[in-house]
Amino acid sequence: MTFDLWFFFIAGPAVIFAGISKGGFGSGAAFASSSVLALVIEPGLALGIMLPLLMLIDVTTLKPYWRKWRAHEVELLVLGGIPGVLLGAALYKIASPDFFRLLIGSISVSFVIWQWGRGAGWIRAARQAMPNWMGIFWGSVAGFTSFVSHAGGPPAAIYLLSRGLTKTEFQASTVLLFWTINIAKFIPYAFLGIFTWDTMTADLVLAPFAILGAWIGVKAHRFISERHFFALTYVLLLATGSKLIWDGLT
Repeated sequence: MTFDLWFFFIAGPAVIFAGISKGGFGSGAAFASSSVLALVIEPGLALGIMLPLLMLIDVTTLKPYWRKWRAHEVELLVLGGIPGVLLGAALYKIASPDFFRLLIGSISVSFVIWQWGRGAGWIRAARQAMPNWMGIFWGSVAGFTSFVSHAGGPPAAIYLLSRGLTKTEFQASTVLLFWTINIAKFIPYAFLGIFTWDTMTADLVLAPFAILGAWIGVKAHRFISERHFFALTYVLLLATGSKLIWDGLT
């Protein structure tokens, strides 16, 4: 597949958005970029394009948050995350593109509903720190959803938010976590043929957008309101998620 100018017109801002989310807001909304790309190209191609860019963002944001993470929490999430990645790889081999449209769309819409529910008080966040085994459980969910839609942020956040992390500890922990999980995803992505010469060419063009987004995200972490950033994210995810569900069903 050859990517045209229209694709890069859509993909450039989407990749910047992913960089901002991963660089400054805990990775929770970075998967919106995959949802946007899946509107204009086959979902597998969208995943293949985004993974190297997400890994580039990971490397770019490691230094600003170096050793500011909570190592114990990250270790538990990684321990569960690797089996989750393997489960995602097994499912990818047997599922159709429409199934992944439905899955990515459902994850997008569910994330918005979960966040709105928390904001309205319908869903109560854990008042006590979740036990260690819950870290492994939510890590496995994060590994799975990260493999099939780059949407590991929300499950990881459920656990991390219960552990009393500061804003910067939370951000740094997600940087380290998904740096590790994305490395683990790279090998099965390659074996499954998710990467192609076309996706790698697209990545070369989009790499500067990823670095720019990561730089903006690190700066924005200090002074931009999370409320305003995520309000935009919810609208984007609800629109793209609903469209993907419709496309998958029809």
